[in-house]
Amino acid sequence: MTMGKRVRYDLLGIAAGVLLTVLDQWSKYLAELHLKGQAPFVIWEGVFELNYLENRGAAFGMLQGQKGIFLVSTVLVLFFLGFYYHRAPLGKRYVPVRVIGVLLFSGAVGNMIDRVSQSYVVDFLYFKLIDFPVFNVADCYVTVGAILMAVLFLFFYKDEELGFLNPFRKGGSDGSDPQV
Repeated sequence: MTMGKRVRYDLLGIAAGVLLTVLDQWSKYLAELHLKGQAPFVIWEGVFELNYLENRGAAFGMLQGQKGIFLVSTVLVLFFLGFYYHRAPLGKRYVPVRVIGVLLFSGAVGNMIDRVSQSYVVDFLYFKLIDFPVFNVADCYVTVGAILMAVLFLFFYKDEELGFLNPFRKGGSDGSDPQV
């Protein structure tokens, strides 16, 4: 594989990540503009509604007010995601790995922007039917990415195809850059 193709893959990932992050930030802006200080906006009575919430913690409101921990852990996660995105072998077979990387990266960046700029994350999506904690679009990216990763790593890729995840190994899963 040429270095040019790897650079194109990396630039495409960056562009997709920026687009997804912008969509997340726009949805949070709209939530703040139209939902803050208002009664929940019911989409489906008893099932789903838009309900503005300022979350100063992590998932389910854990670790309230621990901004420093979130920033350091997010920067570390972003570093590792970028590292593995760049290490992923080129070729169609590994496009899902790159999509997962972009989803996880965008979700982490979207919530980190909130934490840095406001000291809280804007959440507004609420499944009332199951009383699931209020969440946002960035959380959706992370959840979908994590589920896809689990399914693909458990059922799609063979162990030898995931060698690129070993940081001490050069190149792709077998030391090369497969184009499967």
